[in-house]
Amino acid sequence: MHIIDKSTYKLPKGIQKILLIQLGDIGDVVWTTPSIWAVKNSIPDSKVSILVKDGFGGILEADPSINRIFEVKKYQGDIFDKALVQWSFLKHLRNFRFDLVVDLRLGDRGAFMSFATGAPLRVTMYHSEDVPFWRNLFFTHAAKVSAPIHKRGAADQSLCILRELGIDTANIVPKLWVTDSTRCRVQDILTQKQVNQPQDWITINPYSRWQYKEWSDGKWIEIINWLWEEFTIPTIIIGSLEERAKAEAIIQKCKARAFNLAGETTLEELAGLLSLSRLHIGVDSAGPHIAAATGTPTITIYGPSDWKDWAPLGKNHRVISPDLDCAPCHQKGCDNTGRSRCLEEMTVDQVMCVIREAIEEQS
Repeated sequence: MHIIDKSTYKLPKGIQKILLIQLGDIGDVVWTTPSIWAVKNSIPDSKVSILVKDGFGGILEADPSINRIFEVKKYQGDIFDKALVQWSFLKHLRNFRFDLVVDLRLGDRGAFMSFATGAPLRVTMYHSEDVPFWRNLFFTHAAKVSAPIHKRGAADQSLCILRELGIDTANIVPKLWVTDSTRCRVQDILTQKQVNQPQDWITINPYSRWQYKEWSDGKWIEIINWLWEEFTIPTIIIGSLEERAKAEAIIQKCKARAFNLAGETTLEELAGLLSLSRLHIGVDSAGPHIAAATGTPTITIYGPSDWKDWAPLGKNHRVISPDLDCAPCHQKGCDNTGRSRCLEEMTVDQVMCVIREAIEEQS
């Protein structure tokens, strides 16, 4: 494996078929969009494809810079059946004969997928520690990144590798496209849920994949009721299918007009829903990233994680973070207990103050 020297390295001529591998979570996929445009703009005749986790591809389908989207599926059946289907997928991937493959993360699966493509140029981030010794054998080149990964937002996690190849962009703000057909499906969902249209409403995501990032349900109930009493603005709760019951429990305790759409949309429909929202409020999860990328203003509550690493960029996006010396601690709750005192002590008044500011600015 060759270590790339940015000062002298030049991509070989004739590179056209390019695959970016992003096997992170939904937020990672959203933050990869500037990298996709950077590749397409730097190599105009290229056909840029992306490989993501199962179910995540839909959110990128309308992006005009993407040629093909591949998803790593979760296969069912016994070991033999899984191996057979996986082999078929890898063969399909290999048949595209990619000229360049860039793995944007340090996971083992991305390394294996990169190697399986058979591309003559396979690039990863150079890392001498905390990765298996064999991983480097799966790549032809490595980008040795010296600058901080989160220098200008999470987009740099991907771009820091591409910059070593001479690929860059000044636009690091993620963007998601929403088609007219997706918006029509969203309108149908809203009609079925008896959400009055046209009408302003606010979306809320109270839940995260990690519970130590969440604010209490009781405080969300206060926020939802206050939004209705103070501004006559109804609330739509979003989330996954697994979070639907918890979202319903919140709504049942609310006096306000509120709707439960958790688990009711596909990812592309969720993007369409968030694009129509007046404002999105939520904890550190996929919701704020998707909302911001569709152009909707956001307010995000952060606790143990550092907002400087992940918060949406721009003046329309606000952050609420704890006023404690120990935050952000980057741990899974206080002393890794799964409970975050910094979020437990965050008051409803603190959050209301920021929401009021955002709403009044829109008026």
